[in-house]
Amino acid sequence: MATMRFILVIICIGFTTFHGVAQIDSQNTSVRFEAIDNTPDETPTGLELPDLDTPSLTNPRKPNDENPGLGEEDPDIDFNTDDGLLDYKTDEAPKYFKKKDKPVLASYLQDQKLGDVKTNGEFVNVMCRDHEFVDGDRIRVFVNDDVVRSDISLTSSFTTIKLPLQKGINTVVFEALNQGTSGPNTAELHVYDDKAQLISAKEWNLGTGYQASFIVIKE
Repeated sequence: MATMRFILVIICIGFTTFHGVAQIDSQNTSVRFEAIDNTPDETPTGLELPDLDTPSLTNPRKPNDENPGLGEEDPDIDFNTDDGLLDYKTDEAPKYFKKKDKPVLASYLQDQKLGDVKTNGEFVNVMCRDHEFVDGDRIRVFVNDDVVRSDISLTSSFTTIKLPLQKGINTVVFEALNQGTSGPNTAELHVYDDKAQLISAKEWNLGTGYQASFIVIKE
């Protein structure tokens, strides 16, 4: 009888112990999850940047009053306004560089005589140049009716022609082939003997086709 009671006590103790452990395990396997509030916090933190308007390439231009301090808008410029430069012709000099033509006098429209000189030298050096506006004047030179230079373009520098002299009268003729682009055909003429002494200095103003002549007398 005592043995039965002992066995019952052991069984009761074992059952109690098993029940307690099972209860602990049951409590530990239950996990609670708390609800999380996903509502965004709109409280400013001081680090946020303001939204910016990204301009569109198709947006119309904003009025000037949205840009204070830039001054008034410049007036429209009309590039079609004629200030004298639009009417430009390539075959004419610009009006700011155009030299006024020398007036053509009646004396230019006739042959001119430049006098005569005497020398005992074997030759003379005839030098001529355009002493006014260089505009393309051209001349032909004759000595005793023979052509010695058929076409000379006068520049600002002297052109030199050496002329052998015959005994007696030597007639030198300059014919104006044109009048250039400004006034008559103009030239400055210097004549030197064979000792390089200046023996004559003249000028001419000729219309096209007219002649200026001088005579060298060899003694």
